[in-house]
Amino acid sequence: MTNDGFLAGPSPRRLTRQVRIGCVRVGGGAPVVVQSMTNTDTADVLGTAMQVAELARAGSEIVRITVNNEEAARAVPHIRDRLLALNLDVPLVGDFHYNGHTLLAKYPACAEALAKLRINPGNVGAGSKRDPQFAAIVDIACKYDKPVRIGVNWGSLDQSVLARIMDENATLAEPRDAGAVMREALVVSALESAAKAEEYGLPGDSIILSAKVSSVQDLIAVYRDLARRCDYPLHLGLTEAGMGSKGIVASTAALAVLLQEGIGDTIRISLTPEPGGSRTQEVVVAQEILQTMGLRAFTPMVTACPGCGRTTSTYFQELASGIQDYVRAQMPVWREQYDGVENMTLAVMGCIVNGPGESKHANIGISLPGTGETPAAPVFVDGVKTVTLRGDNIAAEFRAIVDDYVATKYVKKAG
Repeated sequence: MTNDGFLAGPSPRRLTRQVRIGCVRVGGGAPVVVQSMTNTDTADVLGTAMQVAELARAGSEIVRITVNNEEAARAVPHIRDRLLALNLDVPLVGDFHYNGHTLLAKYPACAEALAKLRINPGNVGAGSKRDPQFAAIVDIACKYDKPVRIGVNWGSLDQSVLARIMDENATLAEPRDAGAVMREALVVSALESAAKAEEYGLPGDSIILSAKVSSVQDLIAVYRDLARRCDYPLHLGLTEAGMGSKGIVASTAALAVLLQEGIGDTIRISLTPEPGGSRTQEVVVAQEILQTMGLRAFTPMVTACPGCGRTTSTYFQELASGIQDYVRAQMPVWREQYDGVENMTLAVMGCIVNGPGESKHANIGISLPGTGETPAAPVFVDGVKTVTLRGDNIAAEFRAIVDDYVATKYVKKAG
């Protein structure tokens, strides 16, 4: 908070232990990590490997896969091998429910191939089976030196924990409402499970916690409480966020508040894809949340005006969309060749009102003519007008200016 009362940026990151997941560091001051999850049948080795590769190339730094049966468990090492053959060393996380203790014990190659295990305390076993089955998974994690995410979810909350918290609440002089009881049960389940994992021998710096719900306000309240009561890294995500704009808006609303407060070490945007839609959308949304908040940079950002009665032509919209797609497509190449290009900013503006001024704020900006304006498009590079574009080749000429800027302004990597 600045002296005039305005936010100057996110709060300092919450201090946590650091967990290594393959080649990725989570917590302990490391940048917030983007992760995603496949929706293929894991037993389909080729299909799953190709989707993991697609997600990794889109920018997912960790990818989770379902391990729900023997066929899936047998497939995991082969998926790992396919990825390595593609020169992709993205960490794979195995998602286990109900039978994880059995699958990991029967298929040790599965445990070895995974970079992390994810278990849900509510689905690890009931009654007298819960603790031994939980202990069995922890033993395997210790044996193969694998970190564990203990992921509590309000759709599958450990009923014994919930019943105990409800009983305790009933004895209070002023009992809390049902929502508060549910939130407390989520937090307690996560913390008690983490303590039990450490008791069984799992190091504290091998544990990540999550406590997911599908309500924005509940998620914020749960993670604020969890952050106050532990120093484990936290994985953020609004579970079952939904489709399209609803899922994007809800996830952004919840995660932005927590990230602004310095809470969160890794994130996933749990979008329901449109039929036939790409799974990579959730990766792009996660990256854009972090980048627009100033927490990380992944790809050049394009500022564009929304349009109004002065911009009856769709040309500026087409140019903005085209250049945004172009720089995202070029990033894998640029990232290999140049340092810092992900910090570049672009502006595509539609008329003279804010066009020149906004363009000057970007590294490269173009101000297209609005309705009735002179058919000329001045281009500004680092705040200075360098050229005016006209005619039918503005899009290609603007891309060439971007390419030239990258090649001349950013340090070329050695080798």
